[in-house]
Amino acid sequence: MKLSITLSLALAGACSAFALAPGTTVRNTAAVGTAFDKPSAFVQHNHPQHRSTALSAAATASASASSDAIQTTRGGGATGFDIPLLIYFTLWYVGNYYYNISNKLALKATGGAAGFPMTISALQLGIGSLYGIFLWLAPDARTKPKVTMDDLIKMLPVAFCYAGAHSASVFSFSAGSVSFGQIVKASEPAFAAVLSQFVYNKPVSKAKWLCLPIVIGGVILASVNELDFAVSALVSACIANMFAAVRGNENKKLMETE
Repeated sequence: MKLSITLSLALAGACSAFALAPGTTVRNTAAVGTAFDKPSAFVQHNHPQHRSTALSAAATASASASSDAIQTTRGGGATGFDIPLLIYFTLWYVGNYYYNISNKLALKATGGAAGFPMTISALQLGIGSLYGIFLWLAPDARTKPKVTMDDLIKMLPVAFCYAGAHSASVFSFSAGSVSFGQIVKASEPAFAAVLSQFVYNKPVSKAKWLCLPIVIGGVILASVNELDFAVSALVSACIANMFAAVRGNENKKLMETE
């Protein structure tokens, strides 16, 4: 009996030693033992409240990372400056400057106010329209918009005001200097505020009304000191401002419709 017990114990010890021989089995057994030794941690991780907290933290971290990535892409970040936006503004001002100079040279070459200012403005609008159409028809270009006849009818006032403002501006530059035309065109916010308040019934804030005398006063002072003053340039620039003010209000009304 004692011999059989001894042999049984020896056989069990040998089997245990053989089973525990591989190192991976020992580590896995230890890991399982650790997990079961701490049931509270296992229960906490699987509790719905803790799962929701973990998911909220992960979502917040993901949103923060995406926001940082967007700021880095757009040029923001710690400095707070949007570098691409500043570059676009610079290119816009530089392009506008060279456009005015080239426009004045072309108007002078065709005879000034007595030449063909309306022809030049019509050609500029036509080339711009062809370029816009090309961007829709060219391969790998912009997606062609889905426009109905009703949409075209609604856009006619805005398009007409765009053409009128541009043509009147070109005529103003042909009748006077570029600087004088730009000075008068700087009073466009006054035209827009008056039209918005009394024609379109869109109230203008007091802060904007208080800013207008400063703009108008600067335009008057600059016009008085302008050596190349011309009544025709003043009138055509005011007409351009009127068209631009109507265009802005009509465009806003169009964007607010369904």
